[in-house]
Amino acid sequence: MTPPTSLCIPVAMPQELCAVDDELKAIYHGPDSVCVWVFETRADRNRFVEETAGMKKAEREAVFERSYRANA
Repeated sequence: MTPPTSLCIPVAMPQELCAVDDELKAIYHGPDSVCVWVFETRADRNRFVEETAGMKKAEREAVFERSYRANA
């Protein structure tokens, strides 16, 4: 794919996820999964995106658990 482009993949998205403000969600996709992390604030979401840039899924999950869920 050559940017700019768009790709939409039809899914049955849970309504509870659709109800969350997009500014509070960080989305990751890999070859076998799509992950959506939901944050309390936009600042938390932005910090997570910056902190985890270039990381693999497992590394991002560890950062989320350590830095965000552990504080909830």
